[in-house]
Amino acid sequence: MTALRGSLLARAKEAGFDDIGIARADARGDLPERLQNWLALGRHGQMGWMEETSARRADPLTLWPEAKSVIMLAMNYGPESDPLEALERHDRAAISVYAQNRDYHDLVKKRLKQVARWLAETSGAAVKVFVDTAPVMEKPFAEAAGIGWQGKHTNLVSRKLGSWFFLGAIFTTLDLGADERHDDRCGDCRRCLDICPTKAFPAPYELDARRCISYLTIEHKGHIAREFRKPMGNRIYGCDDCLAVCPWNKFASRAHEEAFHAREELRAPLLRDLAQLDDAGFRTLFSGSPVKRIGRDRFVRNVAIAIGNSGEAALAEDARALLDDGSSLVRAMAVWALGELAPDDARRRASAALEREEDDAVREEWRYFAR
Repeated sequence: MTALRGSLLARAKEAGFDDIGIARADARGDLPERLQNWLALGRHGQMGWMEETSARRADPLTLWPEAKSVIMLAMNYGPESDPLEALERHDRAAISVYAQNRDYHDLVKKRLKQVARWLAETSGAAVKVFVDTAPVMEKPFAEAAGIGWQGKHTNLVSRKLGSWFFLGAIFTTLDLGADERHDDRCGDCRRCLDICPTKAFPAPYELDARRCISYLTIEHKGHIAREFRKPMGNRIYGCDDCLAVCPWNKFASRAHEEAFHAREELRAPLLRDLAQLDDAGFRTLFSGSPVKRIGRDRFVRNVAIAIGNSGEAALAEDARALLDDGSSLVRAMAVWALGELAPDDARRRASAALEREEDDAVREEWRYFAR
């Protein structure tokens, strides 16, 4: 078995993975209770699928009773520069590092299948592969497998890779033994907690997704509450603040996979250009990107908020252009953005807008300026 583990490590490296660890399928008996407590508090927000798949998500043996081992693999997607620098360019958008090129699911799953196929052919054991679209709690099992530990921001931290890596899992009926669980190395550090713009961490090691900018810009389907708009800044898809500030990033390096290198047009795109996207333009720009899944309307909703936060008077014209958008999500945030950049103009327009606007949420935004 030792020889097989050594060969497995070599195959994983050949397939482009940067770290690998093995946990027993029953290694995290604490997860069902932890997950249920989190769901009971409603901290998953609109992510109903978290609740619907909770039994399978918390226990690999519910997902696949025959599983004996969970092989966790990590693939580096480290950026070439500090993502926090993008937050200072107020006329431009900040897109999360992982979403600045191709959707990672396809590449990671393809590589997982290469390793899994080799393992099945070599050992005769059954295998199944999972990337994070499946109901698997990758981070706790990666911790159990020794790849890293869940930091105070609940994300996995690695002494080898810092914060920037994707996770994939191979379940197998083969008993491969287990690596030692990684210990917590956060110490007294609070950087990830203190930098969060929306205070999404009720306590260390706890996340309220409903307050997280990544959740708000990606998973939240409705209007974004006023309290979160200013803290969002120019973050239009995801947020890397708690990852980027981690001191363990001193061990991080730029991704070796070219598919994870930022496309130039997504590195720091102009808000003005993004605000002008129609559905076809959005689909073309984000073809093959994870951004595409939220759709044009939610995306431009986020862009409108960033425009309102820009402090750039010239972008008021772009907010005006969105006031008659076909999506109420966009119209509502366009009203707010105009009010931030040109409040007198918003007040002048309010009465007439209220007469013709039929959507309640958009009307509420206009009423703020009609008082």
